[in-house]
Amino acid sequence: MMTTGRAAPRWPLHPALVFALLFSALFALHAPLLRLPYFWDEAGYYVPAAHDLLLHGSLIPQETVSNAHPPLVMAWLALWWKISAFTPAVTRTAMLLVAAFALLGLFRLALVVSNAAVATATVACTALYSVFFMQSSLAHVDVAAAAFTLWALSYYVEDRRWMCALMFSLAALSKETAIIAPLALLMWAWVATFLNLRSGLGVALPTRRSVALPVPLLPLVLWFAYHYAKTGYVFGNPEFVRYNVTATLDPLRFLLAAVQRLWQAFGHMNLFVLTAATAVAMLLPPQPKRERIAIPHQLTFAVVIAAYVAALALVGGAVLARYMLPVVPLVILVCVSTLWRRVRGWQVAVAAVCATFVAAWFVAPPYRIAPEDNLAYRDFIQLHAKAEALLAQRYPGARVLTAWPASDELTKPYLGYVKKPLSVVRLENFTLEQIQLAQTASFASRSPYDVALLFSTKYEPAKLVRWGFWERQQKRFFDYHQDVPPQFAAQMLGGNIVFEEHRGAEWVAVVEFKRARDVRLLPLR
Repeated sequence: MMTTGRAAPRWPLHPALVFALLFSALFALHAPLLRLPYFWDEAGYYVPAAHDLLLHGSLIPQETVSNAHPPLVMAWLALWWKISAFTPAVTRTAMLLVAAFALLGLFRLALVVSNAAVATATVACTALYSVFFMQSSLAHVDVAAAAFTLWALSYYVEDRRWMCALMFSLAALSKETAIIAPLALLMWAWVATFLNLRSGLGVALPTRRSVALPVPLLPLVLWFAYHYAKTGYVFGNPEFVRYNVTATLDPLRFLLAAVQRLWQAFGHMNLFVLTAATAVAMLLPPQPKRERIAIPHQLTFAVVIAAYVAALALVGGAVLARYMLPVVPLVILVCVSTLWRRVRGWQVAVAAVCATFVAAWFVAPPYRIAPEDNLAYRDFIQLHAKAEALLAQRYPGARVLTAWPASDELTKPYLGYVKKPLSVVRLENFTLEQIQLAQTASFASRSPYDVALLFSTKYEPAKLVRWGFWERQQKRFFDYHQDVPPQFAAQMLGGNIVFEEHRGAEWVAVVEFKRARDVRLLPLR
């Protein structure tokens, strides 16, 4: 058994009250965002999959191509829609409950390995960290995977093996990549035993603490077997597997992705302020009677973090920061504990870190991010809602040339953008090559269109730091492309811009062609 000298956590308040406080704080902070229509992958997969489950009771999506993601989060959303209403506000509130549960698990973990002061500061930093904050109300699966992983780790360090196995199983049923953590801990136990480290570091033997770690594989294997029986595919449709696995197996890509994963774990969205402060604090002597997190626990965290960095650098076509949410709270916990132990005015340091985290909600860094990493996603949604409302009012019978996700937003009214579906002609994006394709007579005759909805498909900050080698590799390995400006695209397509709006790095434009006048209902002003 791992020896750390710590008993079960002593809660400063009843856990139910802590959960209520966490949820209330999240709900109040997210109140302006709760009624936003669905965004990007929400609209493209998770909400349609949950909608199918609500309507047809099908664990396999019918309205969209299955990506083989386990169904736990979709079932959670369908349950809330069933007992309440199918609206974005209900969806986002349901996800805030998951986020509060994640923070409660982090609070418990911090209590087990440290104390109430560190736990409170760690939860505050995590809740305000831009990536976690934005994901808290979005209908994605990463916060749920993080929630169960954090709870599992809190039981793991207590040597409560079967509760640990249960939580890791629920994590894997939230998102398949959550299996990384238990497998990494199992391999670490084997390696530690082989190297005879147990006596010096207190690492558990596989036959004791690690005996339950393979259990989460069982429900995940059963899910994939069920998916194969229903679809003929184990890990999702072939294009999904190609994009996320086979196309990523390149040594250079792995190294570049690993750099990005390390940055997301230790520096992204002002996280570097906390890690840099921690590095400086390490130069100071410890304060009296302030114990560090036990080395075995720190090794446990390090193993899980390293496994996530390596595994998600190897697989996953999109190197999104939200995929690292199960381990970023561990980094925050260790850093906050270090500040508490070594800095006399540590509360001031933590408050300053929280302020920089909140600043990241509004101020984009000088490098590319996903819009979902800060409030740029809200700008994206509001711009699309405005442009698509205009299309629905002026051109209800038009064929709209656009790209995903607007193609789904216009054709699926339940996503919250239009009340009736519009006809869509789809491009892959708005690069020069795709606009030139739309110019061709063969494309126009095969897929005629009357208006175009153009928008930013890649987030390009105004003060972008460019590096030639990095730009080339982003295009080669990470699906980076540049959209042509709306004025240039309209000129190439032979149309006139009737609506254009920019918010930060996000923009949207509606282009009208002469043939659209036959389907226009409202006069231009």
